[in-house]
Amino acid sequence: MTGCAGPGRGRAAAGDEEPSGPGPGTVGDRERLARAALTRVLEPGDERGGRWLSRLGPVELMRRLTARDGSAEELSGMTARRLDGYRLRAGAVQPERDLAAVAAVGGRLVCPGDREWPSQLDDLGDARPIGLWVRGRPDLRLWALRSVAVVGARACTPYGAHMAASLGAGLAELGWVVVSGAAFGVDGAAHRGALAAGGATMAVLACGVDVAYPPGHAELIGRVAEQGLVIGELPPSDHPTRSRFILRNRVIAALTRGTVVVEAEYRSGSLATARSAQRLGRFTMGVPGPATSGLSAGVHELLRGEGVLVTDASEVAELVGDIGELAPVRRGPVLPRDLLDAVCARVLDALPARGPARARDIARTAGTGADETLGRLYELHSLGFVERDGDGWRLTPRPTSDGELRRGGT
Repeated sequence: MTGCAGPGRGRAAAGDEEPSGPGPGTVGDRERLARAALTRVLEPGDERGGRWLSRLGPVELMRRLTARDGSAEELSGMTARRLDGYRLRAGAVQPERDLAAVAAVGGRLVCPGDREWPSQLDDLGDARPIGLWVRGRPDLRLWALRSVAVVGARACTPYGAHMAASLGAGLAELGWVVVSGAAFGVDGAAHRGALAAGGATMAVLACGVDVAYPPGHAELIGRVAEQGLVIGELPPSDHPTRSRFILRNRVIAALTRGTVVVEAEYRSGSLATARSAQRLGRFTMGVPGPATSGLSAGVHELLRGEGVLVTDASEVAELVGDIGELAPVRRGPVLPRDLLDAVCARVLDALPARGPARARDIARTAGTGADETLGRLYELHSLGFVERDGDGWRLTPRPTSDGELRRGGT
């Protein structure tokens, strides 16, 4: 797979000619090494570093950060103290070791310029990831083309866990890739729902892809890596921090076609994901909950703005999918009397709730002729709505769910 290994990938066997350069849709070894190094130097979402990277390229940026001739001073817009911090990090990186470590767990570094790079991440501008460390066999770009994020509260309610799992399974069955952050609560439920349905799921971590965080989800993250993809901006063995969780959310938002929030308080990282999605022009959706639940308050605030209310996977697919991916029409049950024509319905409504009535009185109440009323009464009799009672007609008693009797064909 393109971008699957570190330096030396694609070299000819002994006795064959060395290729003159990287193949189509693949960045060169020097650039891959430089980007691997920069994932340890720059924090995720560092826009100032992103501007340097865009202007100079990864190889030249690393050269300036590690140079001893003072060329790092040419990097403008940074205090000397902070620049020293970058240089300190740059001097300690060992990108070859990181590339070998990720390869050891079946991973790779995917860089902008690789065929596997999801181009929608370029919408982040200077905050675009330097590269993505990826663990798993599927092609990241192809999976991201048809993906939806399902995020929400860590301390979710049983209702939130049920809805997340249902959405995960439903979206997987409809052929969508379910993306989340592998956290406790809604994230984990969404992943499990997709896995249970035999579908595709991706976990975006705020740490190295070889780190199981949270530790309680080690088995789940392992299953996602086997059946889907585990991705992250941070190099192998790197640890998560509070700020990295927040910055990770922008990748989830940019990578997917839309974000569904299942339970979130007013101050929630899930809402940060939704706001990032809105800024990027992606769809934002929310699953409603009880108006009295603080865990649904953030979702309801989202729905009061630009968010779209959804209750199942088909409604999500209708919003983010292609033309023709429509949710089924929602309607209540069709009752037998709903199938009656207008005249029959009027005649049926004209019968008293209790006791019999003569056909002439029924006709007067219904506003129909005596002969037509009699004909309609016999139609209603054949359908089980009315019955004869001597010279009159009455509604047929019907049992209710609690065993009592009611009148009429409702």
